[in-house]
Amino acid sequence: MNLRVTSLDDGITLVALSGRMDVTGTQEIEMKLTTSTAVRKAAIIVDLSGMEFLASIGIRALLSNAKAQGMRGGKMVLCNPRLPVQQVLEATGIDTLIPMFRTVEAAQEYLAPLARELKD
Repeated sequence: MNLRVTSLDDGITLVALSGRMDVTGTQEIEMKLTTSTAVRKAAIIVDLSGMEFLASIGIRALLSNAKAQGMRGGKMVLCNPRLPVQQVLEATGIDTLIPMFRTVEAAQEYLAPLARELKD
């Protein structure tokens, strides 16, 4: 499992995940994911386009980080999941708890008001 963090020009943090978010994969990236998403108020997009598989432990990691970000007044959203990952997110109802978008651009548009607030 790989995790890459990029700061976008608009102040939004992009976290790109790739690989299998099973027990092993989640353990490999969980601390870095938490550090990237839950330590300060932020506007965060988690790009799932490189994720091949999502198990319940990975869902828990995504959900706990999104909740932590929400408690800080920030927002974490998901974008661009492959069909099998999207089906898992929808079947478990996670897409109703964490906003999900088809593209990074759509997610950026959604987070733009928060990103502007954070810059001020």
